[in-house]
Amino acid sequence: MDQIVTVFGGTGFLGRRVVRHLRDREFTVRIVARHPDRGHRQFGLDDPLFVEASIHDERSVAHALAGAYGVVNAVSLYVEHGRETFHAVHVEAAQRVAAQALRAGVERLAHVSGIGADAASRSRYIQKRGEGELAVRAAFADALIVRPAVMFGPDDAFLTTILKLLHWLPIYPMFGRGLMRLQPAYVEDVAEAIVRVMQRAEKQPMIFEYGGPRIYSYEKFLQAVAHQAGLKPILVPIPFAAWHALTWISEMFPNPPLTRNQVELMQIDTVSSPEMPGFDELGISPHPVEEILQKMLANFRGGLA
Repeated sequence: MDQIVTVFGGTGFLGRRVVRHLRDREFTVRIVARHPDRGHRQFGLDDPLFVEASIHDERSVAHALAGAYGVVNAVSLYVEHGRETFHAVHVEAAQRVAAQALRAGVERLAHVSGIGADAASRSRYIQKRGEGELAVRAAFADALIVRPAVMFGPDDAFLTTILKLLHWLPIYPMFGRGLMRLQPAYVEDVAEAIVRVMQRAEKQPMIFEYGGPRIYSYEKFLQAVAHQAGLKPILVPIPFAAWHALTWISEMFPNPPLTRNQVELMQIDTVSSPEMPGFDELGISPHPVEEILQKMLANFRGGLA
């Protein structure tokens, strides 16, 4: 297959998996990176093609898209710093990629957002995700919007962090009363789903929501993870007001352990809508957390040794 797919965010947690799955399907993959030398170290000797570009620069975005069949925008931002704001990345840059994709004659555009994205939200992060979807659709009418639930997998910032905290803290501070519902999705399943979306014969705009095979309350999820890890923590409810206060201190650090948007996301359910197409539509049976967790635990324990 001689079709080129340009991937923005191709060195990130989800993006590098998307790159691998695309290459498995024999697409020619072009990864957009501000620092290609760092990206090469992630992929080894048989490197995909790297293009040095910034999503904030229209000319370099256009250059990265020249001659491409498809584009995946998997760029994400969780902490604002300097010019890297939620609006600049999730709205302006997303619109820029979509507009330049249309101009370049790209046939397929997959824009990665997230379950819960809502332009009317009071949360700046969630609001800008929602505004980004609208901006992409306005610029590229046939865009495919991809909304994963919270993703997990080796080297993630979600499940790995929970495992560490459960190991270190016999008394575990819980977000609120632990009632928030979540439907964790394995990152490899999400990457595979994105590639299958790119291969679909239909060319109509769609929104896909990818949630795992089981819905948990946050408390039940913590209990399930602790059980798999052989731990018996005491889960203590902590009001969200206290968590929000903590973020003001946390975000003073260069790599904050806790951010406002993380706390805001823990206050809403992130569960896929049964009315939206998802893994089933693409013939994918998503992996349960417990199955992947056993593999992650082996690495986790090795890291503690």
